[in-house]
Amino acid sequence: MAKTIYIAGLGLIGASMALGIKRDHPDYEILGYNRSQASRDIALKEGMIDRATDDFASFAPLADIIILSLPIKQTIAFIKELANLDLKEGVIISDAGSTKSAIVDAAEQYLAGKSVRFVGAHPMAGSHKTGAASADVNLFENAYYIFTPSRLTSPGTLEEMKDLLSGLHARFIEIDAKEHDRVTSQISHFPHILASSLMEQTAIYAQEHEMARRFAAGGFRDMTRIAESEPGMWTSILLSNRETILDRIEDFKERLDEIGQAISKGDENQIWNFFNQAREQRQAMEIHKRGGVDSSYDLYVDVPDEEDVILRILELLRGTSLVNIHINEENREDIHGILQISFKNAQDLERAEHLITENTDYTVVVK
Repeated sequence: MAKTIYIAGLGLIGASMALGIKRDHPDYEILGYNRSQASRDIALKEGMIDRATDDFASFAPLADIIILSLPIKQTIAFIKELANLDLKEGVIISDAGSTKSAIVDAAEQYLAGKSVRFVGAHPMAGSHKTGAASADVNLFENAYYIFTPSRLTSPGTLEEMKDLLSGLHARFIEIDAKEHDRVTSQISHFPHILASSLMEQTAIYAQEHEMARRFAAGGFRDMTRIAESEPGMWTSILLSNRETILDRIEDFKERLDEIGQAISKGDENQIWNFFNQAREQRQAMEIHKRGGVDSSYDLYVDVPDEEDVILRILELLRGTSLVNIHINEENREDIHGILQISFKNAQDLERAEHLITENTDYTVVVK
């Protein structure tokens, strides 16, 4: 039976979600809310949604499933608003927030006693692009789509959500909301603090040591890439997961102090173990087993400093869907650079490995 789906927030996540729902459920009616007219117009023009509004309350009573793809504060505000609306009996309400405890707590508080089902959710996918214009039906492919059930998640709710979102081709997983926030504070939230702190430190240092700007490449680039993330979103995330993130900061301070003391004492064994343990731990992590947040499939090619070498490789891969490419080392005469090419699925990775190996003499490594 066809359902009516209401997506509040037609940014990259909400609009991409609409495309994924339509892929497997073309008969479902998708309603969309967005404050700005530009995103509403794009979503309508591109057929992502069937109807749009800038009045959130107007479409809510029509929906069988409501998904709040909004900043955390606005998500909580809309949960409060939904508690006072005449919704369909048994309506499912979910969200797409990056932290879960505050949202799940709000739902259990304001929606208690209502004939609604609430399940928290966090699709762990994204892009440096924003807005409905950047929507991508494949954005969530192989990425984790995390559900954090609440006291209002009745039997069958998750199955309905998984069926609704089957066209996203995501990996569904369930976890407690508080544990979600503890885990993401370490592997997502705290790294953003580190990246931005390193950028701030380097910018100040470069005022007296100008060459720091020129030499910043390779590892520095990789470590600071996420410092370009949207400030408003990250302010909201940190303030909604305050206690856990502060704990991670204090823990990291202690670890910096430990390696600092080892350097001060000239303790060669401790320093060696510091780097060796980190190397072994990284090699053992799920990021090498297709389980990481980005869920991309990476291929590395040793490329010589020859004219058009990268264009030649890309020509071989014509028709293959790439996620990203970049050179990990500067190409210099007689030194091979490392071209990293990321794919969304194993099939494209295997095809690329075969094509490059068969048509070039470059060394190809899959990680």
